[in-house]
Amino acid sequence: MDENGTLLRLGPLLITNAVATTWGIMAVLVLACWLVTRRLALSPSRWQSVLEGAVLAMQGAIEDIAPGQSQRLLPFVGSLWIYLVFANLAGLIPGLHSPTGQLSVTSGLALLVFAATHWFGIREAGWLPYLRHYVQPNPILLPFNVISELSRTLALAVRLFGNIMSLEMAALLVLLVAGLLVPVPLLMLHVVEALVQAYIFGVLALVYIAGGLESHAAVRSDGDPAS
Repeated sequence: MDENGTLLRLGPLLITNAVATTWGIMAVLVLACWLVTRRLALSPSRWQSVLEGAVLAMQGAIEDIAPGQSQRLLPFVGSLWIYLVFANLAGLIPGLHSPTGQLSVTSGLALLVFAATHWFGIREAGWLPYLRHYVQPNPILLPFNVISELSRTLALAVRLFGNIMSLEMAALLVLLVAGLLVPVPLLMLHVVEALVQAYIFGVLALVYIAGGLESHAAVRSDGDPAS
């Protein structure tokens, strides 16, 4: 591995530590899901109960923000939450670093949220009605709306990157000072903060997507003479 964290170079394609860790997380999640779901039963096992509880919790969180959209949004938002939990906690494993401590990873996630926001909005309203909400109630607001979309995407990426990077640096400093006698409460604080950051990123993504889904209703309301 070089100084930039590159493990393998295949022409223009770079396999970095963050990419390898992400692949490892994906493999673990796929294997875990296969093991848990291969023998589903009406009388659930302990692990099936945990999985069902997690799915129901995510559905409830989605319903609170986007009522009636949980079935549509759960695959994307749920996958985002699950990945972020494992990615944020990966730094606790000796020799690994959290992929979300890399700006390239959080930028990619933020771009996925940006694309998903417009994808769901356009599918709900259609191209023209969806794009029309950027010029409502006055076309002069178009550049401000575009800047708002770009700035919140940038903020989403930088926020997660900054929090996870600072969390890992703090843990590293404590390890250097205390060695193997790191206080357990501090490690628990790392776990809690990693979970909180995953939850906040997912909630913000959900809020943006819900806003995209509701934009067509706002345009319809503005364009309705009776409203």
